[in-house]
Amino acid sequence: MIKVNKKTISRDHSPFIIAEISGNHKGSLSRALKIIDEAKKAGASAVKLQTFELDEITLNSKSKFFKIVDKNSPWNGRYLHDLYKEAITPKKWHKKIFSYAKKKNILCFSSVFDLKSLKFLESLNCPIYKIASFENNHYPLIDAVSKTGKPVIISTGMSDLKQIKEIVKIFKKNRNRNFAFLKCTSSYPADARSSNLKSIELLRKELKCEIGLSDHTLGIGAAVASISFGSSIIEKHIVLKKNDGSIDKDFSLTPIEFKSLVTEANLAWQALGKRNLNLHSSERKNSRLKRSIFVSKDLKAGQKISEDYIKIVRPNHGVQPKYYNLVLRKRAKKIIKKGTPLKFNLLK
Repeated sequence: MIKVNKKTISRDHSPFIIAEISGNHKGSLSRALKIIDEAKKAGASAVKLQTFELDEITLNSKSKFFKIVDKNSPWNGRYLHDLYKEAITPKKWHKKIFSYAKKKNILCFSSVFDLKSLKFLESLNCPIYKIASFENNHYPLIDAVSKTGKPVIISTGMSDLKQIKEIVKIFKKNRNRNFAFLKCTSSYPADARSSNLKSIELLRKELKCEIGLSDHTLGIGAAVASISFGSSIIEKHIVLKKNDGSIDKDFSLTPIEFKSLVTEANLAWQALGKRNLNLHSSERKNSRLKRSIFVSKDLKAGQKISEDYIKIVRPNHGVQPKYYNLVLRKRAKKIIKKGTPLKFNLLK
């Protein structure tokens, strides 16, 4: 369980759903604030920024090492420095964004990518931190973030269980148990078949902490399905319009889609219920419509009961069907009219 401000993050509470703004603001503060408005309307639990120093996240180099070469990537052929320059959320915006989110009564926090940005976010009293998949091997950063004592959410993309457990050791060393991990497939967009949602249960068992999903698949199917495997957190990108040229538009949800995610994820969580087969209170009134044994033709006093005179039908006011063969060995004590629910006190 994680507590941040007045919110509790746990599988015993409704899912904590994060609207990731990323670089979908397209370099416009007013656009970033509009996304916050839409996330709030959609029912998101929080909005998230990405905070980094451009020259701390990569080098300004045209070397082949810094070029994305992946025909399936929306950023194929671009250099890392150019890409992140377009995606950056200027630090001069942050105070206004945090203040605006507070005014709109929606939690705002950020992914932190470097030590300078951590110091900056601490000055803004950022309530919770996120470590992205590409930074989950940046142990000096993780160590510093864990030392804040604040809740931290870490994505697991491109990491195996051994590597993930090394991160846990850092938190334990710093006596910070306020962490959660997000199952993540770091491809953009991700194929749903690569989600491996069943591993959420494994991570929860092995790490003994809250587990969620950072989802880059298309649509909301994988995110909603993750709830049934114990996901308590869902992170999904949000964009104002799919065709607006935003940097992460290919795997982002529109406000309408995001609202559907929130609705369906909460319904999925409610549907989990309890691990029992007891009759639910909502079913009790309908149980009277189950089947029972009724008289289907008038019976004379003393007449032997036969299949021609009784039927197993709805509703449930007569003898239970499991006694059908026993009833066939009985006789009517008195005249029994068609449509009468058969009772043992009418038989001998």
